[in-house]
Order: sequence, then structure tokens, then C-alpha cells
Amino acid sequence: MSVEELTGDALARACAEAMYARDRASQTLGIVLEDAWPGGARCTLRIAETMVNGHAIAHGGITFTLADSTFAFACNSRNEPNVALQCSISYVSAVHLGDVLTAQAEERSSKGRTGVYDITVTRNDGELVAIFRGVCYRIKGTVLGGAGT
Repeated sequence: MSVEELTGDALARACAEAMYARDRASQTLGIVLEDAWPGGARCTLRIAETMVNGHAIAHGGITFTLADSTFAFACNSRNEPNVALQCSISYVSAVHLGDVLTAQAEERSSKGRTGVYDITVTRNDGELVAIFRGVCYRIKGTVLGGAGT
């Protein structure tokens, strides 16, 4: 099936997989792309020893990076490249060594050249650990063809 023939979930998944293949940061951390759909995505991450800070909890930047990567897969799901314009996170529960985190992104708005996405991060026991909001800005090109194409 050609890129032009892809729609809906198939297009979103193809965009997310193409981005993940170029995303060395997510790969190196062990972030797993679980699913993608138009305006949404889900990723997981197991907290390793190298991700724990001086308080013996996961570094906040690790949780932020998981949410940010999930945001990227969601806001690029329609083969229109987007970059982060503004992001914020609220941490609501500590994360520990061995925890498996799941980040799920949902589109709240996509109008003109900007979009707003909310990402919830939960622990494997279902407890909410963080809430992330990302605003993206659409740039030229296509995700599957590369920026500037």
C-alpha cells in the first residue's frame, strides 16, 4: 500500500513507526511505541537503574521524555509534521525503579497550524503519576516524506 492510500489508524501507525525509527532518544531510553491512531498514541517505559535520581525515585526528566515522545507520535499522526511549541508537566506521584509507565496522548484541539494534546502517565498499577500538556506547531513537509518535502 502506498503512502497516498493510507488513512486513519494505518496512516497514524505508519507515521509513528517512521518517527520512532529516526528517534534515537526514545530508542536509547527503551521507550516502546505501543499504538497510534489519528490524534493519539500510547507508549510504555520500564524504569531502569540509570533513570533513578538521588532520592531513589525516577528522575522527572525521564517521565517528561516519555510523555514528550508520546506527544510527538500523536501530533504527527496525520502525516503533517509538527514540533513542540510549549510543554508542561505536573507530577502527582513518585515513580520507582522497576515501575512500568504508560503514557497516553489525546488530541484536544487541532486548528490552523497549532494543536493541543494532553498526555496522562500512569504506573503499571494504574495510578496516575503525571499529567503533561503539549502545544505543537505545524511545519512544512510530510512525516513519511520527511520535513521540507
